Amino acid sequence: MATGAVESAVTVETPTLQDLVDRLGGIPLSRILARPAPGSATEADLLEVNDGKRRLCELVDGILVEKAMGLRESLLAGVILAMLRDFVIPRNLGFVSGEAGTMRLFQGLVRVPDVAFVSWSRVPEGRIPKEPMPQLAPDLAVEVLSLSNTKAEMHRKRKEYFEAGVEVVWEVDPEERTVAVYEKGQDQPRVYDRTQTIECRYSLTGFQLVLADLFSELDRSAGTTK
Repeated sequence: MATGAVESAVTVETPTLQDLVDRLGGIPLSRILARPAPGSATEADLLEVNDGKRRLCELVDGILVEKAMGLRESLLAGVILAMLRDFVIPRNLGFVSGEAGTMRLFQGLVRVPDVAFVSWSRVPEGRIPKEPMPQLAPDLAVEVLSLSNTKAEMHRKRKEYFEAGVEVVWEVDPEERTVAVYEKGQDQPRVYDRTQTIECRYSLTGFQLVLADLFSELDRSAGTTK
């Protein structure tokens, strides 16, 4: 929510659980935590759940929503993180966070991008934040899609990212082996397939993501040689 206020999950507009699910983008009920009761969860509740390592959740409208993440998704996120880090660190452009990098976009809205790049200009005093849930909007947010992610869920998430100040969102589809690049202010994404290369702009000008190198990670086996 761009307003920064946490609304109650049960309102005139959302009187039933189905309305609540629809509001979250039609996600499976299995990803919505029942405790704390939907609408009452706080940032402290989120930290407790995530610190316990039982689940990795985001906080949306006072609701703890589990991140959809599996082995393949985690693998691709790790490859992107490594590629970005190899570009960012030698140039001291900022920092790159992984799939547990919790960020408060607005008061009561906490997202956990699978990978994120944050330039120094976005960080107070140009230092890595010490708090576990900093008020921060990355330059680039990467989301690796899982089967339980819905189009409506991702649409809402992109809207929130851009309202918070994110410049670019990448949506990586492991099944189709494509990456959809959404830029702030543009109506439609550019979709890249496994034969193409993403040429970055803005704070990452000069970085190239070769999708053949990224998705080839899914095909490696014990007999694979580079």
